[in-house]
Amino acid sequence: MLRIYNTLSRNVEEFTPINPPNVGIYTCGPTVHDYMHIGNLRTFVLSDLVRRMLEANGFQIKLVQNITDIEDKIIKKAKEKNINIEELTSEYTKYFFEDLGKLNILPANVNPKATEHIKAMIKFIEELIKKGLAYIEADGSVYFDISEFPDYGKLSQLDKRELKTGTRILSDEYTKENVQDFALWKAVDPNEQGWNSPWGKGRPGWHIECSVMSQEYLGETFDIHIGGVDLIFPHHENEIAQSEGKTGKPFVKFFVHGELLLVDGKKMAKSENNFFTLRDLEERGFEPLALRYLFLTAHYRDKLNFTWESLKAAQNALNNLRETIRGWQNTPGVKSQNTPGVKQRFMDYLNNDLNTAQALAVMWELVKSDIPSSKKGATISEMDKILGL
Repeated sequence: MLRIYNTLSRNVEEFTPINPPNVGIYTCGPTVHDYMHIGNLRTFVLSDLVRRMLEANGFQIKLVQNITDIEDKIIKKAKEKNINIEELTSEYTKYFFEDLGKLNILPANVNPKATEHIKAMIKFIEELIKKGLAYIEADGSVYFDISEFPDYGKLSQLDKRELKTGTRILSDEYTKENVQDFALWKAVDPNEQGWNSPWGKGRPGWHIECSVMSQEYLGETFDIHIGGVDLIFPHHENEIAQSEGKTGKPFVKFFVHGELLLVDGKKMAKSENNFFTLRDLEERGFEPLALRYLFLTAHYRDKLNFTWESLKAAQNALNNLRETIRGWQNTPGVKSQNTPGVKQRFMDYLNNDLNTAQALAVMWELVKSDIPSSKKGATISEMDKILGL
């Protein structure tokens, strides 16, 4: 059975679903204003790995991965390109799905778009206002009052002394140091992109989008929420506050977060000129699955330092693996070779908080062993249902 680190408890826990054998997973999807950088893609490979492992353990998965198609950066870029917002978001949504396909990431069951759920978001906000958890400003913006939610900070484990109630944040941009009342609904000028609401023309805040879409498709309480560590605060913290504030029920059983991808030891940023997309890798002659292999060589909770040398090593290892097993027959009816316990050891490592590096080592041990190639081929095929290489 899978044991995985739960950010809520700060412990590795045995995963048990709320309604076995069904498991509901929500992965924070992209804001579609640009190509995904390879650091973003590490999170989606993590989500894919969790999904594949749970399926290997016999669970039925419903994976929901949203598309944020309205946000400050989207509006700004559409203006710069002199195109409408839908044209911009459709283009980059297509590129996002292409990237997932190149990385062998299995499709989500549902990919809800924020703009398709505006009415539900307005109803959600109305409930929060009725409960005294949100307030309306004179301009028509609506804010969540964090002082009215006693458990605020439980995910990020913020010291309550750090909370600065009464200050507000409207922009989609935020600083991780300041804890502030956050916008549920953002008033806009008459000529800006927006929707009519009881409080005037506006658009939803980023956090409310994920609460509404996750609960619509997975219920008020669901099993697993996945994202990068940079989303713990404030995004996931705010999701918890507004969701549990509305329902009075636990929002998510397990929060699973993947660590950052560094580039030459630094955080990826366009200002550092170390911002890479899958297309940049392909232009240098690397295939996308070399990146997936590289991700698997490190634990998802460890920072991974990307260098062109490390990617080359991953590409070489992947090429070597393919060349070694080329021609091995995966004979129909031949069962996996488990006499030495290879498959069990492989699964044990992965079930222990997704130890992919050790699982890869077990696979290579099998490749180099003197077990008949047809039986090795059958086992490796089963392993790859999880590794996705």
